[in-house]
Amino acid sequence: MKNVRQTNVNIHRDSWVEINIGNLAHNALEIRKNVPADTKLLAVVKADSYGHGSVMLAPTLLASGFDMLGVASIDEGVDLRRAKITCDILVLGAVPVWAIETAIEEDISIPIFSDAHLEACKQAFLRTGTKPKVHVKIDTGMNRIGIGYDNAIDFIKKVQSCDFLELKGIFTHLAAAEERDETQIQIDRWNNVIKNIDTTGLLLHIQNTVGTMCYNIPLSNMRRVGIALYGLYPDVPPDNKGFRPDLKQVISLKGRIVHIHDAKDNEGVSYGHTYRAKGTRKIATIPIGYADGVSRGLSNKISGVLNGHRVPQVGNITMDQMMFDITGIEAEIGDVITLLDEENSIDEWAKILNTINYELTCRLKVRLPRVYTR
Repeated sequence: MKNVRQTNVNIHRDSWVEINIGNLAHNALEIRKNVPADTKLLAVVKADSYGHGSVMLAPTLLASGFDMLGVASIDEGVDLRRAKITCDILVLGAVPVWAIETAIEEDISIPIFSDAHLEACKQAFLRTGTKPKVHVKIDTGMNRIGIGYDNAIDFIKKVQSCDFLELKGIFTHLAAAEERDETQIQIDRWNNVIKNIDTTGLLLHIQNTVGTMCYNIPLSNMRRVGIALYGLYPDVPPDNKGFRPDLKQVISLKGRIVHIHDAKDNEGVSYGHTYRAKGTRKIATIPIGYADGVSRGLSNKISGVLNGHRVPQVGNITMDQMMFDITGIEAEIGDVITLLDEENSIDEWAKILNTINYELTCRLKVRLPRVYTR
């Protein structure tokens, strides 16, 4: 029997995203069993868990062997705190100095990587009487944020001498973990820093999802896992000798048929008539469009499943609706067409659009209600 939980569900729409929490737990446990027991795990739940809903998913992740949560901003961390999530939370992105006091108030750890951060932390401590919890972010080759690896040793030692903050960890981010040569350069830079500082009691984390699956890095005691938790595989080195977890896609996308009609021979469907009927075709419409995160670039290139039959999407996907050719299939208004589920991976859409699965799951959170199942 399927148990269903609903949150903020707009019951006036015949389209929705379905999130399988059972699959999420399965994926988390798959990761946990393949990582040494003494290695901590941080679940990346930024961008609302890549569009899956961080508040609803966090308890399952924490119950399935993960120790911390990683977010992109203070606001995302505050959302989790408001939902009574009490575990350690780390902001992975840059934090504006004026938000440090909020991080203190909400017990959220932040990254620091400049003297300006140190001064802001000092002032926040003087105003609140509480030490900010921080992780030093090192730039080993991503060239995004972080203290440069060549200046990192001195900066970390300076941080360790500060009595107005609490240093919790040190981390960096792999820019091209699917490329072994590029990654080894970053690992070497990381190792050089870590070997030359006192790391007693610190969390050291360099591996992202691909790093977790593919690289054994001794000078690391925590790993950050994101996309694999949601049942999707990242690109890995072709010679990967690590582990490949058995993952189950967590997200599904479904819509109910709101209209069925016949399109006569050579009649066009949707804007621009990019599809024309060959003979009389039965056309069904569902209320999902590009404003819901389904790219217009997928028009005439994807399919759905209706009553056990695969049906092609036809015509340009519009802002709020899309059409399917359901000729020869018994169907009526209210029947469900499934666009994505465990058997229909969002990876196929990513290939069509020449993008990554991460981007597409994030798009689906725009306005579709979420239904949580187990």
